[in-house]
Amino acid sequence: MRKSLLALLLLAATGLVQAQVQLRDGHPQSYTVVAGDTLWDISGKFLSQPWKWPQLWRANPQVHDPDLIYPGDTLNLIYVDGQPRIVLNRGESRGTIKLSPRVRSTPIADAIPTIPLGAINAFLLNNRIMDTAEQFEDAPYIVAGNGERVLSGAGDRIYARGSFDPAHVSYGIFRKGKTYYDPETDEPLGINGDDIGSGEVVAREGDVATVQMQRSTQEVRLGDRLFVSEERAINSNFLPSEPKQEIRGTIIDVPRGVTQIGEFDVVTLDRGRLDGLAEGNVLAIYKAGETVRDRITGEQVKIPDERSGLLMVFRTYNRLSYAMVLHASRSLAVNDRVRNP
Repeated sequence: MRKSLLALLLLAATGLVQAQVQLRDGHPQSYTVVAGDTLWDISGKFLSQPWKWPQLWRANPQVHDPDLIYPGDTLNLIYVDGQPRIVLNRGESRGTIKLSPRVRSTPIADAIPTIPLGAINAFLLNNRIMDTAEQFEDAPYIVAGNGERVLSGAGDRIYARGSFDPAHVSYGIFRKGKTYYDPETDEPLGINGDDIGSGEVVAREGDVATVQMQRSTQEVRLGDRLFVSEERAINSNFLPSEPKQEIRGTIIDVPRGVTQIGEFDVVTLDRGRLDGLAEGNVLAIYKAGETVRDRITGEQVKIPDERSGLLMVFRTYNRLSYAMVLHASRSLAVNDRVRNP
């Protein structure tokens, strides 16, 4: 009985050790945040597995915006009940600017993002994925340009026909792009809406609206579709984390059209919210192993997939997600696999 009890205690203790975060060799005892840092960079200074940052982070509830980290803040490594924790000491660099003839205080530093925002701004603000083809077919469409022009751009007036929401005047303009399919079942997962520009409805008569173009990424064509501009908070400070359930997916596209994928490239995954993915989830990338012929037996043999990098999901849809490659040990490509880290 004693041996059994001792074995259980040892097993439990071993499980606790394995559950602890693994500090990186040579990790600092403290770190002062500087402009240009990202949360992922800082996590990697302390942890060998940066996606386990939530287990290390201990926000101070007495600090204003305790979950946000700013340049000038100092992060200190301490131990609580034998477990490593990071605590925040708010720095002074978020000072004030004094202007004459009156005094006005404004913050001069913004919270650091989780990952580099420059590479994903377009995907956060403008890209759109539709669940079905019907969403495109039912949306208002451009029927004419000013002066019967076929192509239009920023500053032009265009005319669109369809059912417009009277509560909204700001619309994004999209062109039907790629239709994504599940690589295994061939089931349609969604349709990419290529961002063409945006405009504002300035007049309506029946089902025809006059739209003033405000922005264009390329020439607007007859038949391009209009969707109400999304009004949603842009989350750039999500914490890196492991998915809460098993994820096995595939990189199915590179929206920017490159064939070889490297660090900070954005990719499209064939898994989304309905599959258990959330913004901030980190996944390991596995280079798809080739199928080769065994010259001895003549059989076809599948070479094992090889772990080749990490990515973080930053925007999710029902069946698809956008993610950024954070690390790549070799060149990556469409059809590479993604799994829990």
